[in-house]
Amino acid sequence: MRHIPNIISVIRILLVLPIALALGHQLLALAIMLFAFAAISDAADGFLAKRFGWQSELGAILDPIADKLLLATVFITLSFMHLVPLWLMIVAVARDVIIVSGAIAYRIVIGPLTAHPSFISKVNTLCQAGYILAVVSQAKFLVPPEWVSTWLGALVFATVAVSGIDYVLVYGRRAAAARGAAA
Repeated sequence: MRHIPNIISVIRILLVLPIALALGHQLLALAIMLFAFAAISDAADGFLAKRFGWQSELGAILDPIADKLLLATVFITLSFMHLVPLWLMIVAVARDVIIVSGAIAYRIVIGPLTAHPSFISKVNTLCQAGYILAVVSQAKFLVPPEWVSTWLGALVFATVAVSGIDYVLVYGRRAAAARGAAA
């Protein structure tokens, strides 16, 4: 039972390609359903892991990989489809590249890293998922109104910026403290 959150994260990773293919083939209703399932599964695996104490080192790696892979792939695909502005895709993906690069650098230079997503990072993930669902729903069903997608896009930009800066500051301080303690 304790592996259920990890299995859910693996399922989310496996959904990345079908979601991208559904988008690419203009099967937008299918893409919405698969993406919504992936978004709900993200909340479910986190809830189960915390509620029942099923956290694991593997889960601490799989969950953020699933999130970043899914969101980056969908943002890139939607940008190619001209549903998401190129600049917003670049900002969203660049944040994740910076976070992953920083984690790798930390691991190489300092040592093991225990990641703890901040509240703003969780808000950012929620905003990105909401924005993606709004954009694709608007393209398929003409709802919500376009201004909702625009507003959510602005919210994504703001939370990407704030959460990205937060990660750099928090983990930069951690690295400085770890290097200071080692000296």
